[in-house]
Amino acid sequence: MRSIIVHLLKPGKGTTVTYQGEVVLEEPGHLLVRAPWQGDTLDLGFVAFEHGDLFYEHYYTDRWFNIFEVCAADGALKGWYCNVTRPAQVEGDVIMSEDLELDLFVAPDRQQLTRLDEDEFEARGLRATEPETYTAALAALDELERMARSGEPPFDPHSHNHEVHEAHEDKKEPSSSS
Repeated sequence: MRSIIVHLLKPGKGTTVTYQGEVVLEEPGHLLVRAPWQGDTLDLGFVAFEHGDLFYEHYYTDRWFNIFEVCAADGALKGWYCNVTRPAQVEGDVIMSEDLELDLFVAPDRQQLTRLDEDEFEARGLRATEPETYTAALAALDELERMARSGEPPFDPHSHNHEVHEAHEDKKEPSSSS
């Protein structure tokens, strides 16, 4: 697998989160990156990100969101953390994703969907300054909820089976035997 640098731009907070991951799957319009949680425990109340957790991060170059499948160190699915973003930009071994402050958390059973940071999204003032971006962001949030409720990938029951992701990638890599 090849390494990739991820830049999560957070202009509303004036920060950029940068880390390294591994490309598990690359197809037109979609990149799946595996990245371990490297920070301290972050307890959001409805889920905690902890040392050893693995994130399977779905980036789209033609959609206004990314979807992070969050798994515990033992492989148990913790849920999906979804960020409403501008479409991802991929240049060589770098992904840039600009967060629009609007998030959705989907519980593992897909029964509980929690909208997050709507106040931060509104505070950015996109309705007045970038009305098309504002409309696209709200449509993306609705699309994420629809996908989660219907079990559409990556919210389907089998998407968190990492052996499937790994096996798919192994089939794509040429043999190095000589």
